Amino acid sequence: MSDTLEQAAAAMNEKMAGSDFSASAKFAIEGLGAIVLDGNGARVSDEEADVTMSADAETFQGILTGEVNPTSAFMSGKLTIDGDMGTAMQLASALA
Repeated sequence: MSDTLEQAAAAMNEKMAGSDFSASAKFAIEGLGAIVLDGNGARVSDEEADVTMSADAETFQGILTGEVNPTSAFMSGKLTIDGDMGTAMQLASALA
């Protein structure tokens, strides 16, 4: 299991603390694996989710740190979204 993914899941759990995000979302990171977020928090997993967002490691890290705007990444093709767009927007708000 990737230390990078474990650290990212921990950082997402900190950001999501207190949020009311109850759907499920998956970040698929090229070459690393996937992180699933739901009402139980973030964890390294590749299970099914309401929405899957895919990006390279650099884009994902930028989104996580706030250096990359998720909407801009999507519009420029650096982030792809498959599934419920409303869930993706709800997650972006919760992580902001």
